[in-house]
Amino acid sequence: MKMMSSSQFPDRILISVILALIILGILIISSVSAPLSQERFGKPFYYLNRQILFGFLPGLILAIFVFKIPLDFLKKASLILFLINLILLALVLLPKIGLSLGGATRWISMGPISFQPSEFLKLTFPIYLASWLSSQKRGSSFKKERGGQNLILVAFLLMIIFLSLFLIFQPNISTLAIIILIALLIYFLADTPFWHSFFLILIVFVSILILIKIAPYRANRLMVFLNPEVDPMGIGYQMKQSLIAIGSGGSSGLGLGMSKQKFGFLPQPISDSIFAIFAEETGFIGSLILISLFLVLFWRGFKVAKSTEDKFSKLIALGITFWLSIQAFINIGAMIGILPLTGIPLPFISYGGSHLITELIGVGILLNVSKNT
Repeated sequence: MKMMSSSQFPDRILISVILALIILGILIISSVSAPLSQERFGKPFYYLNRQILFGFLPGLILAIFVFKIPLDFLKKASLILFLINLILLALVLLPKIGLSLGGATRWISMGPISFQPSEFLKLTFPIYLASWLSSQKRGSSFKKERGGQNLILVAFLLMIIFLSLFLIFQPNISTLAIIILIALLIYFLADTPFWHSFFLILIVFVSILILIKIAPYRANRLMVFLNPEVDPMGIGYQMKQSLIAIGSGGSSGLGLGMSKQKFGFLPQPISDSIFAIFAEETGFIGSLILISLFLVLFWRGFKVAKSTEDKFSKLIALGITFWLSIQAFINIGAMIGILPLTGIPLPFISYGGSHLITELIGVGILLNVSKNT
Protein backbone atom coordinates (compact mmCIF):
# COMPACT_ATOMS: atom_id res chain seq x y z
CA MET A 1 0.00 0.00 0.00
CA LYS A 2 1.30 3.45 -0.92
CA MET A 3 1.95 5.64 2.08
CA MET A 4 0.21 9.01 2.24
CA SER A 5 2.69 11.87 1.91
CA SER A 6 3.01 14.28 4.82
CA SER A 7 1.86 17.13 2.56
CA GLN A 8 -1.63 15.58 2.51
CA PHE A 9 -2.05 16.07 6.25
CA PRO A 10 -3.19 19.42 7.68
CA ASP A 11 -1.16 21.21 10.34
CA ARG A 12 -1.68 19.16 13.51
CA ILE A 13 -0.75 21.97 15.89
CA LEU A 14 -3.22 24.26 14.14
CA ILE A 15 -5.97 21.64 14.45
CA SER A 16 -5.19 21.20 18.17
CA VAL A 17 -5.37 24.95 18.82
CA ILE A 18 -8.67 25.31 16.95
CA LEU A 19 -10.19 22.36 18.83
CA ALA A 20 -9.02 23.85 22.13
CA LEU A 21 -10.61 27.21 21.29
CA ILE A 22 -13.89 25.57 20.26
CA ILE A 23 -14.08 23.46 23.43
CA LEU A 24 -13.14 26.46 25.56
CA GLY A 25 -15.79 28.54 23.81
CA ILE A 26 -18.52 25.99 24.56
CA LEU A 27 -17.45 25.76 28.21
CA ILE A 28 -17.37 29.54 28.62
CA ILE A 29 -20.76 30.05 26.95
CA SER A 30 -22.32 27.36 29.15
CA SER A 31 -20.99 29.12 32.25
CA VAL A 32 -21.59 32.75 31.32
CA SER A 33 -24.98 32.40 29.62
CA ALA A 34 -26.74 30.23 32.22
CA PRO A 35 -28.09 33.06 34.45
CA LEU A 36 -29.25 35.11 31.45
CA SER A 37 -30.86 32.06 29.82
CA GLN A 38 -32.69 31.19 33.04
CA GLU A 39 -33.88 34.76 33.50
CA ARG A 40 -35.16 35.28 29.95
CA PHE A 41 -36.33 31.82 28.90
CA GLY A 42 -36.53 29.71 32.06
CA LYS A 43 -33.90 27.35 30.64
CA PRO A 44 -30.26 27.47 31.80
CA PHE A 45 -28.86 26.20 28.50
CA TYR A 46 -30.96 28.13 25.96
CA TYR A 47 -28.05 30.19 24.60
CA LEU A 48 -25.65 27.25 24.73
CA ASN A 49 -28.04 25.06 22.74
CA ARG A 50 -28.50 27.77 20.10
CA GLN A 51 -24.75 28.33 19.88
CA ILE A 52 -24.23 24.62 19.19
CA LEU A 53 -27.27 24.13 16.93
CA PHE A 54 -27.05 27.33 14.84
CA GLY A 55 -23.34 28.08 15.13
CA PHE A 56 -21.05 25.17 15.83
CA LEU A 57 -22.81 22.38 13.89
CA PRO A 58 -23.41 24.25 10.58
CA GLY A 59 -19.96 25.83 10.92
CA LEU A 60 -18.33 22.43 11.37
CA ILE A 61 -20.15 20.97 8.35
CA LEU A 62 -19.12 23.90 6.14
CA ALA A 63 -15.55 23.78 7.51
CA ILE A 64 -15.26 20.12 6.51
CA PHE A 65 -16.67 20.98 3.07
CA VAL A 66 -14.18 23.79 2.36
CA PHE A 67 -11.37 21.64 3.77
CA LYS A 68 -12.05 18.98 1.13
CA ILE A 69 -12.73 21.10 -1.97
CA PRO A 70 -9.85 22.06 -4.30
CA LEU A 71 -8.55 25.56 -3.63
CA ASP A 72 -8.77 26.32 -7.35
CA PHE A 73 -12.52 25.78 -7.14
CA LEU A 74 -12.72 28.24 -4.24
CA LYS A 75 -10.73 30.74 -6.26
CA LYS A 76 -13.07 30.43 -9.26
CA ALA A 77 -16.16 30.69 -7.05
CA SER A 78 -14.86 33.71 -5.11
CA LEU A 79 -16.65 36.33 -7.23
CA ILE A 80 -20.00 34.52 -7.00
CA LEU A 81 -19.67 34.17 -3.22
CA PHE A 82 -18.78 37.85 -2.91
CA LEU A 83 -21.74 38.96 -5.06
CA ILE A 84 -24.17 36.78 -3.07
CA ASN A 85 -22.87 38.37 0.11
CA LEU A 86 -23.43 41.85 -1.36
CA ILE A 87 -27.03 40.93 -2.24
CA LEU A 88 -27.60 39.78 1.35
CA LEU A 89 -26.13 43.06 2.62
CA ALA A 90 -28.61 44.94 0.45
CA LEU A 91 -31.52 42.83 1.75
CA VAL A 92 -30.62 43.83 5.32
CA LEU A 93 -31.67 47.39 4.51
CA LEU A 94 -35.12 46.37 3.22
CA PRO A 95 -38.17 46.66 5.53
CA LYS A 96 -39.64 43.37 6.87
CA ILE A 97 -36.44 41.54 5.90
CA GLY A 98 -33.79 43.39 7.87
CA LEU A 99 -33.93 43.00 11.65
CA SER A 100 -33.16 46.01 13.84
CA LEU A 101 -31.69 45.61 17.31
CA GLY A 102 -30.20 48.32 19.52
CA GLY A 103 -30.59 50.98 16.84
CA ALA A 104 -28.71 48.98 14.18
CA THR A 105 -30.07 47.01 11.23
CA ARG A 106 -27.51 44.25 10.65
CA TRP A 107 -29.49 41.00 10.58
CA ILE A 108 -31.72 39.13 8.15
CA SER A 109 -34.61 37.46 9.95
CA MET A 110 -36.00 34.14 8.72
CA GLY A 111 -38.55 33.07 11.31
CA PRO A 112 -36.75 31.81 14.42
CA ILE A 113 -33.38 32.13 12.68
CA SER A 114 -31.48 35.35 12.05
CA PHE A 115 -28.00 35.88 10.65
CA GLN A 116 -25.59 38.74 10.05
CA PRO A 117 -24.36 39.02 6.42
CA SER A 118 -21.59 41.44 7.37
CA GLU A 119 -19.86 38.66 9.35
CA PHE A 120 -19.59 36.52 6.21
CA LEU A 121 -18.12 39.52 4.39
CA LYS A 122 -15.02 39.13 6.59
CA LEU A 123 -14.37 35.96 4.60
CA THR A 124 -15.94 36.38 1.15
CA PHE A 125 -14.27 39.73 0.45
CA PRO A 126 -10.73 38.58 1.40
CA ILE A 127 -11.22 35.41 -0.68
CA TYR A 128 -12.27 37.45 -3.70
CA LEU A 129 -9.51 39.99 -3.07
CA ALA A 130 -6.89 37.23 -2.87
CA SER A 131 -8.23 35.70 -6.08
CA TRP A 132 -8.29 39.04 -7.91
CA LEU A 133 -4.86 40.23 -6.76
CA SER A 134 -3.18 36.88 -7.41
CA SER A 135 -4.59 36.98 -10.94
CA GLN A 136 -3.01 40.39 -11.50
CA LYS A 137 0.49 38.95 -11.08
CA ARG A 138 0.62 36.68 -14.10
CA GLY A 139 3.24 38.54 -16.02
CA SER A 140 1.14 40.93 -18.08
CA SER A 141 3.39 43.76 -19.23
CA PHE A 142 0.47 46.14 -19.04
CA LYS A 143 -0.05 45.44 -15.36
CA LYS A 144 3.63 46.01 -14.69
CA GLU A 145 3.39 49.54 -16.03
CA ARG A 146 2.48 52.41 -13.75
CA GLY A 147 -0.84 52.95 -15.51
CA GLY A 148 -1.85 49.34 -14.93
CA GLN A 149 -0.85 49.53 -11.27
CA ASN A 150 -2.89 52.68 -10.80
CA LEU A 151 -5.94 50.99 -12.34
CA ILE A 152 -5.61 48.23 -9.76
CA LEU A 153 -5.46 50.87 -7.00
CA VAL A 154 -8.56 52.64 -8.34
CA ALA A 155 -10.50 49.37 -8.62
CA PHE A 156 -9.52 48.44 -5.06
CA LEU A 157 -10.62 51.84 -3.77
CA LEU A 158 -13.99 51.59 -5.54
CA MET A 159 -14.62 48.19 -3.96
CA ILE A 160 -13.80 49.54 -0.51
CA ILE A 161 -16.06 52.57 -0.98
CA PHE A 162 -18.91 50.36 -2.22
CA LEU A 163 -18.64 48.04 0.78
CA SER A 164 -18.32 50.96 3.17
CA LEU A 165 -21.65 52.41 2.05
CA PHE A 166 -23.45 49.16 2.88
CA LEU A 167 -21.94 48.92 6.36
CA ILE A 168 -22.18 52.62 7.23
CA PHE A 169 -25.94 52.59 6.60
CA GLN A 170 -26.46 49.62 8.97
CA PRO A 171 -24.41 51.08 10.84
CA ASN A 172 -21.61 48.60 11.54
CA ILE A 173 -18.38 50.56 11.67
CA SER A 174 -16.48 48.06 13.82
CA THR A 175 -16.97 45.26 11.27
CA LEU A 176 -16.11 47.68 8.47
CA ALA A 177 -12.86 48.54 10.25
CA ILE A 178 -11.90 44.85 10.49
CA ILE A 179 -12.70 44.24 6.81
CA ILE A 180 -10.76 47.30 5.62
CA LEU A 181 -7.78 46.42 7.80
CA ILE A 182 -7.62 42.85 6.43
CA ALA A 183 -8.12 44.14 2.87
CA LEU A 184 -5.25 46.61 3.29
CA LEU A 185 -2.96 43.85 4.60
CA ILE A 186 -3.81 41.56 1.69
CA TYR A 187 -3.30 44.42 -0.77
CA PHE A 188 0.09 45.27 0.75
CA LEU A 189 1.21 41.62 0.82
CA ALA A 190 0.25 41.15 -2.84
CA ASP A 191 3.48 42.97 -3.92
CA THR A 192 1.68 46.16 -4.84
CA PRO A 193 3.68 49.43 -4.81
CA PHE A 194 4.43 50.68 -1.30
CA TRP A 195 3.07 54.16 -2.03
CA HIS A 196 -0.32 52.58 -2.75
CA SER A 197 -0.54 51.29 0.82
CA PHE A 198 0.61 54.63 2.25
CA PHE A 199 -2.03 56.44 0.19
CA LEU A 200 -4.74 54.01 1.27
CA ILE A 201 -3.82 54.33 4.97
CA LEU A 202 -4.04 58.12 4.64
CA ILE A 203 -7.51 57.87 3.09
CA VAL A 204 -8.67 55.48 5.83
CA PHE A 205 -7.35 57.83 8.54
CA VAL A 206 -9.21 60.81 7.07
CA SER A 207 -12.38 58.70 6.68
CA ILE A 208 -12.23 57.69 10.35
CA LEU A 209 -12.05 61.35 11.40
CA ILE A 210 -15.09 62.12 9.22
CA LEU A 211 -17.09 59.20 10.65
CA ILE A 212 -16.27 60.31 14.20
CA LYS A 213 -17.38 63.85 13.32
CA ILE A 214 -20.67 62.61 11.83
CA ALA A 215 -21.68 60.42 14.80
CA PRO A 216 -20.92 61.89 18.26
CA TYR A 217 -21.24 58.49 20.01
CA ARG A 218 -18.03 57.38 18.29
CA ALA A 219 -16.22 60.41 19.71
CA ASN A 220 -17.67 59.50 23.12
CA ARG A 221 -16.16 56.02 22.90
CA LEU A 222 -12.79 57.55 22.13
CA MET A 223 -13.18 60.01 25.01
CA VAL A 224 -13.98 57.16 27.43
CA PHE A 225 -10.95 55.26 26.21
CA LEU A 226 -8.69 58.25 26.85
CA ASN A 227 -10.33 59.02 30.21
CA PRO A 228 -12.33 56.07 31.65
CA GLU A 229 -13.47 58.12 34.66
CA VAL A 230 -15.17 60.80 32.55
CA ASP A 231 -18.63 59.19 32.98
CA PRO A 232 -18.33 55.96 35.03
CA MET A 233 -22.09 55.44 35.33
CA GLY A 234 -22.84 56.38 31.71
CA ILE A 235 -20.71 55.91 28.60
CA GLY A 236 -17.80 54.66 30.73
CA TYR A 237 -19.85 52.05 32.59
CA GLN A 238 -18.98 49.02 30.44
CA MET A 239 -15.24 49.68 30.57
CA LYS A 240 -15.37 50.28 34.32
CA GLN A 241 -17.26 47.05 35.00
CA SER A 242 -14.99 45.13 32.64
CA LEU A 243 -11.91 46.21 34.56
CA ILE A 244 -13.62 45.34 37.86
CA ALA A 245 -14.38 41.85 36.54
CA ILE A 246 -10.83 41.27 35.30
CA GLY A 247 -9.32 42.62 38.51
CA SER A 248 -11.61 40.45 40.64
CA GLY A 249 -10.23 37.31 38.98
CA GLY A 250 -6.79 37.74 40.50
CA SER A 251 -4.24 35.09 39.57
CA SER A 252 -6.40 31.96 39.53
CA GLY A 253 -9.95 33.31 39.24
CA LEU A 254 -13.15 32.88 41.23
CA GLY A 255 -13.91 29.52 39.59
CA LEU A 256 -16.05 28.53 36.59
CA GLY A 257 -19.63 29.69 37.08
CA MET A 258 -18.69 31.94 40.01
CA SER A 259 -18.61 35.30 38.23
CA LYS A 260 -20.52 38.11 39.90
CA GLN A 261 -20.39 40.59 37.03
CA LYS A 262 -22.43 38.35 34.71
CA PHE A 263 -25.49 38.84 36.95
CA GLY A 264 -26.56 42.06 35.23
CA PHE A 265 -23.57 44.21 36.19
CA LEU A 266 -21.54 43.98 32.97
CA PRO A 267 -23.30 44.77 29.64
CA GLN A 268 -23.14 42.14 26.85
CA PRO A 269 -21.65 39.41 29.08
CA ILE A 270 -22.09 36.61 26.51
CA SER A 271 -20.87 38.55 23.47
CA ASP A 272 -18.63 41.63 23.51
CA SER A 273 -17.66 41.38 27.20
CA ILE A 274 -17.19 37.63 27.47
CA PHE A 275 -13.42 37.86 27.93
CA ALA A 276 -13.89 39.99 31.07
CA ILE A 277 -16.19 37.32 32.57
CA PHE A 278 -13.74 34.59 31.57
CA ALA A 279 -10.90 36.50 33.24
CA GLU A 280 -13.01 36.92 36.38
CA GLU A 281 -13.69 33.18 36.58
CA THR A 282 -10.26 31.84 35.52
CA GLY A 283 -7.97 34.70 36.53
CA PHE A 284 -4.63 35.68 35.03
CA ILE A 285 -3.69 32.04 34.41
CA GLY A 286 -6.82 31.28 32.38
CA SER A 287 -6.53 34.55 30.46
CA LEU A 288 -2.89 33.81 29.65
CA ILE A 289 -3.83 30.36 28.32
CA LEU A 290 -6.55 31.83 26.08
CA ILE A 291 -4.25 34.57 24.74
CA SER A 292 -1.52 31.99 24.17
CA LEU A 293 -3.91 29.91 22.05
CA PHE A 294 -4.55 32.89 19.79
CA LEU A 295 -0.81 33.58 19.55
CA VAL A 296 -0.18 29.97 18.51
CA LEU A 297 -3.01 30.27 15.98
CA PHE A 298 -1.28 33.32 14.51
CA TRP A 299 2.11 31.53 14.44
CA ARG A 300 0.81 28.40 12.73
CA GLY A 301 -1.36 30.34 10.29
CA PHE A 302 1.59 32.53 9.32
CA LYS A 303 3.74 29.41 8.92
CA VAL A 304 1.12 27.83 6.64
CA ALA A 305 1.04 30.96 4.46
CA LYS A 306 4.83 31.11 4.33
CA SER A 307 5.09 27.44 3.32
CA THR A 308 2.88 27.64 0.22
CA GLU A 309 4.13 28.90 -3.14
CA ASP A 310 0.69 29.45 -4.66
CA LYS A 311 -0.10 33.18 -4.58
CA PHE A 312 -3.84 32.77 -3.95
CA SER A 313 -3.29 30.24 -1.15
CA LYS A 314 -0.67 32.48 0.46
CA LEU A 315 -2.86 35.59 0.41
CA ILE A 316 -5.98 33.88 1.70
CA ALA A 317 -4.04 32.09 4.46
CA LEU A 318 -2.54 35.40 5.56
CA GLY A 319 -5.92 37.11 5.35
CA ILE A 320 -7.66 34.51 7.54
CA THR A 321 -4.78 34.41 10.03
CA PHE A 322 -4.63 38.18 10.42
CA TRP A 323 -8.43 38.45 10.59
CA LEU A 324 -8.82 36.00 13.49
CA SER A 325 -5.74 37.27 15.34
CA ILE A 326 -6.51 40.97 14.96
CA GLN A 327 -10.15 40.49 15.95
CA ALA A 328 -9.08 38.63 19.10
CA PHE A 329 -6.54 41.35 19.92
CA ILE A 330 -9.13 44.13 19.42
CA ASN A 331 -11.75 42.41 21.59
CA ILE A 332 -9.35 41.60 24.43
CA GLY A 333 -7.64 44.98 24.12
CA ALA A 334 -10.98 46.76 24.53
CA MET A 335 -11.81 44.73 27.64
CA ILE A 336 -8.51 45.51 29.38
CA GLY A 337 -8.63 49.19 28.43
CA ILE A 338 -5.80 49.48 25.90
CA LEU A 339 -8.20 49.97 22.95
CA PRO A 340 -11.60 51.71 22.60
CA LEU A 341 -14.75 49.60 22.90
CA THR A 342 -15.83 48.35 19.49
CA GLY A 343 -18.45 45.61 19.78
CA ILE A 344 -16.20 43.10 17.99
CA PRO A 345 -16.86 39.47 19.09
CA LEU A 346 -14.07 37.29 20.44
CA PRO A 347 -13.43 34.55 17.81
CA PHE A 348 -14.74 31.08 18.75
CA ILE A 349 -15.73 32.33 22.22
CA SER A 350 -18.43 35.03 22.02
CA TYR A 351 -22.07 34.09 21.55
CA GLY A 352 -23.35 34.42 17.98
CA GLY A 353 -23.91 31.93 15.19
CA SER A 354 -22.93 34.10 12.21
CA HIS A 355 -19.42 34.91 13.39
CA LEU A 356 -18.79 31.35 14.64
CA ILE A 357 -19.86 29.81 11.31
CA THR A 358 -17.64 32.25 9.41
CA GLU A 359 -14.66 31.57 11.66
CA LEU A 360 -15.02 27.80 11.31
CA ILE A 361 -15.22 28.13 7.53
CA GLY A 362 -12.10 30.30 7.68
CA VAL A 363 -10.08 27.74 9.62
CA GLY A 364 -11.37 25.03 7.28
CA ILE A 365 -9.82 26.94 4.38
CA LEU A 366 -6.64 27.52 6.38
CA LEU A 367 -6.32 23.79 7.08
CA ASN A 368 -6.98 23.11 3.39
CA VAL A 369 -4.03 25.33 2.52
CA SER A 370 -1.88 23.62 5.15
CA LYS A 371 -2.46 20.14 3.73
CA ASN A 372 -1.23 21.33 0.34
CA THR A 373 2.04 22.86 1.55
